[in-house]
Amino acid sequence: MAELKLTKTRIQAGVWEGVLTGAETRPEIEVTHLSRPIDGAAVRENPEVPGQFLVQVPIPAELLSEGVQTFVITDLGTDARLASFSIVTGQPLEEDIRAELDLLREELDMLKRAFRRHCSETM
Repeated sequence: MAELKLTKTRIQAGVWEGVLTGAETRPEIEVTHLSRPIDGAAVRENPEVPGQFLVQVPIPAELLSEGVQTFVITDLGTDARLASFSIVTGQPLEEDIRAELDLLREELDMLKRAFRRHCSETM
């Protein structure tokens, strides 16, 4: 199986958009914010390019608040992180370190889930 690659194309009208390649069939994805799944993500075949899938993730307005909000897009089949994006609102940040820290927290949570699943499967 080829490695999945998700590339951001734009954010338009509150919707994150990207192109997914490397899948033979439409993959199932999950989008999380603070380790909680959010609804509304859509994956559909690109009618113009065989083997490509168009991904759309609506950004819920109720999740936007002061500071950095990070969203992680994961392949449910492999639990691999495909992409992430951060939205900064409020006062301008002197450094982008908050976005990096938030992403590290999301990745750590994903690793913990994978480790727990591994432990439960090997017992």
